[in-house]
Amino acid sequence: MSTVDSFGAKGVLNVDGADYEIFRLNTVEGSESLPYSLKVLLENLLRHEDGANVTAEHISALGRWDETAQPNTEIQFTPGRVLMQDFTGVPCVVDLATMREAVSDLGGDPDRINPLAPAEMVIDHSVQIDSFGNSDAIERNMDIEYQRNGERYRFLRWGQTAFDDFKVVPPGMGIVHQVNIENLARAVMTREVGGALRAYPDTCVGTDSHTTMENGLGVLGWGVGGIEAEAAMLGQPISMLIPRVVGFKLSGQIPAGATATDVVLTITQMLRDHGVVGKFVEFYGEGVAAVPLANRATIGNMSPEFGSTAAMFPIDEVSLDYLRLTGRSEEQVSLVETYAKEQGLWHDPERELRFSEYLELDLSTVVPSISGPKRPQDRIELTESKDQFRHDILNYVDDAPHTINGHADSASDQSFPASDAPAHEATESQDVKDRSRHDGHAHASSRPSKPVGVTTEDGREFELDHGAVSIASITSCTNTSNPNVMMAAGVLARNAVEKGLTNKPWVKTSIAPGSKVVTDYYEKSGLIEYLEKVGFYIVGYGCTTCIGNSGPLEPEVSQAVQDNDLAVTSVLSGNRNFEGRINPDVKMNYLASPPLVVAYALAGTMDFDFENQPLGQGEDGQDVYLRDIWPDPAEVQKIIDASISTEMFTSEYESVFAGDHRWQELDTPEGTTFDWDPDSTYVRKAPYFDGMTLEPAPVEDVTGARVLLKLGDSVTTDHISPAGAFKSDTPAGRYLLENGVARKDFNSYGSRRGNHEVMIRGTFANIRIKNELLDGVEGGFTRDFTQEGGPQAYVYDAAMNYQEAGVPLVVLGGTEYGSGSSRDWAAKGTRLLGVKAVIAQSFERIHRSNLIGMGVLPLQFPEGESADSLGLTGVETFSITGITQLNEGVTPKTLTVTATKEDGTDVSFEAVVRIDTPGEADYYRNGGILQYVLRQLVNS
Repeated sequence: MSTVDSFGAKGVLNVDGADYEIFRLNTVEGSESLPYSLKVLLENLLRHEDGANVTAEHISALGRWDETAQPNTEIQFTPGRVLMQDFTGVPCVVDLATMREAVSDLGGDPDRINPLAPAEMVIDHSVQIDSFGNSDAIERNMDIEYQRNGERYRFLRWGQTAFDDFKVVPPGMGIVHQVNIENLARAVMTREVGGALRAYPDTCVGTDSHTTMENGLGVLGWGVGGIEAEAAMLGQPISMLIPRVVGFKLSGQIPAGATATDVVLTITQMLRDHGVVGKFVEFYGEGVAAVPLANRATIGNMSPEFGSTAAMFPIDEVSLDYLRLTGRSEEQVSLVETYAKEQGLWHDPERELRFSEYLELDLSTVVPSISGPKRPQDRIELTESKDQFRHDILNYVDDAPHTINGHADSASDQSFPASDAPAHEATESQDVKDRSRHDGHAHASSRPSKPVGVTTEDGREFELDHGAVSIASITSCTNTSNPNVMMAAGVLARNAVEKGLTNKPWVKTSIAPGSKVVTDYYEKSGLIEYLEKVGFYIVGYGCTTCIGNSGPLEPEVSQAVQDNDLAVTSVLSGNRNFEGRINPDVKMNYLASPPLVVAYALAGTMDFDFENQPLGQGEDGQDVYLRDIWPDPAEVQKIIDASISTEMFTSEYESVFAGDHRWQELDTPEGTTFDWDPDSTYVRKAPYFDGMTLEPAPVEDVTGARVLLKLGDSVTTDHISPAGAFKSDTPAGRYLLENGVARKDFNSYGSRRGNHEVMIRGTFANIRIKNELLDGVEGGFTRDFTQEGGPQAYVYDAAMNYQEAGVPLVVLGGTEYGSGSSRDWAAKGTRLLGVKAVIAQSFERIHRSNLIGMGVLPLQFPEGESADSLGLTGVETFSITGITQLNEGVTPKTLTVTATKEDGTDVSFEAVVRIDTPGEADYYRNGGILQYVLRQLVNS
């Protein structure tokens, strides 16, 4: 509650006869020309001014924002609500449950541990595609989901009853970000404070980096680590620097043949090239009004792929139309419109706003594209996709003479003739050479000299080769929230069926919408039957393929891939295609629009030229090309207009928290504190508060540390954080087997996020991670210098040996360390392995913050230096001195790092301390953000 109003901002807004307390922005000088996103932050400061955490100077500084300056002013942002998905949300609830016990142990009241801001969780990350290609797939997959996750789900149902202001959307309802924009997001929030009904902008942080999808609806928010989310739920503000804001001007119209997915892949490439890490992006200009809300949401969703903190669209008539379409009340729509116009938050293309940097895209220049084979920003124009694939495949197979589709030739001339197209020479421009830089995989040691024959259990026979599309999945809220591209996929399927085409028999096909409304409009339009005829059955309502829950390939396909080391591919309509993420059998992954996902299922291979190669022959014997079945945009829009209604949204969302019979029949525990099961392998009491005292211990320097991993550039949290399936011989697999869990019941790392014992065993265990302490080895391995000679060992096993020997650990990294999803376990696992510091060339925003939140020190090599340039191999012993200044309340700008080599010589350098705000210094001094919050609660 605000206790200070230095600017006299508090006032009353009347909307249709109802009075709302508001804090007027026009009382602050300079507010009129601020970007929309910064105005939302300004209102947040006005409303939370207390003279301590938020002062009049903070507010004035935001009004005086210098758009040309580098960020240097810290503010405290208090989100209006918190949004979670179940993978990252389960640890939040585990930690809250553990905090209740810790408060009691320290003499406090456990009932004080409750969300102080509305918290909502959508269970969407647990469904896996085990069954596909049949009408029973969705029910079968949900049955299996509950069998695997019943223990977790009972715990979450307990949390919903035990904690105030905490709601859970049960499994099978949709994907968190799509449910958010279609139902949970308010645009303008209301809350009773001191007897008055207060109205204020909807702001929301989430435990998934794609929380930014809500930016398309004018809601400011972004992904944070689970530990930050927990603190926000407990009333703690988020420390941040007032960011630079990149103005992105949109003009023109998307041409026929291109889609919203093509737009977002183009924007992703542009913004990655420009450099927007740590910045806000805000879209403006006359062209904004022509961008449908679904397209805005698709763009906002991809903000983590650009690297920006947020990607905002302002509120306008398009926003109001969407709120009405999705079933929001007229009272709410009226409040949003009146409040936005009163506060200068309504989009006015005539108003000149201040931006730090400028970019522009003429939408009419967008062309059909895909992205891959391992990064979202690696956009490929569809017309160049075959040539680019033939260059990229060289990073995944050896350089010996080899084949594509059965034709042998030499790798030296970069030409790979296909069986159904004439041989041609690929002209290798410098751009293609640059795009072939992917420094991916150790070359295959053996490979087939011809395509591999496969016979499935049900009698299908076919041949597999490199480039075969083994997975084609319409998945992820990024695109399934967008009726335009979803209907386009249906129309393309219809056109293909009518021409006599079908999907290739080796392709695992699926549709996993982010909302049940998608099924409703597919059924009403009649397009679902055509999608099913080309193999695309609805398999569940969840993230599925996009987060690695693609499920196994058919056994015979998987065996052929493994036995012959085939570089097969996946095509998905998601937002992430990092290495090792989609499926352990699939080396190359591509992002594409839903209609192109269907097209690739028809083609069956990435080695395909849609412009010049036919997808097959029609019933008349004539060749059928992609252009012959590509949807007409006017027809797609006509079908949308006839098939989607407000009633669909109100009907599907009126019981969104109730769940189906499976959820309602769960046996749910009761009580203020949770009764932990000591034998549980899913949910275990968190160890973060073990032995915690009321006062924090002094910060100490690091001495005698060893390097756990030496890593290169662009190591993502997908490389660090446990995700996907794991094998019996891994540390996590061994743990489960030792605790009586059968191999078939392992489930995934994500499903076991509530058990720290599983998760620390999977940290740094991604099958594609490359630890430079080892030569040519991929996976979760390191050298264990507690043993003579430093033999190879699992990362977890070595870390436990180091802990037993009392040896602290450090990790060495390159540029963009920790990019990727905002996964708290990437930081939690790092800390629990005994890592005291990560020294990298640069950090992605969320992971750097999360490391501090877990008491791990993020340090940066001096500008222009790296581990390699300093001659560090990772076998040195490290000391880090100077951090003890924090005990006197001083945050040092640099620390001295000394690496002692095996011959006794030293390499010393001054590392930059990436504790960026006083708030982060408090967290680090306390050993982490949760410990800080807990001590604050008890001491107050």
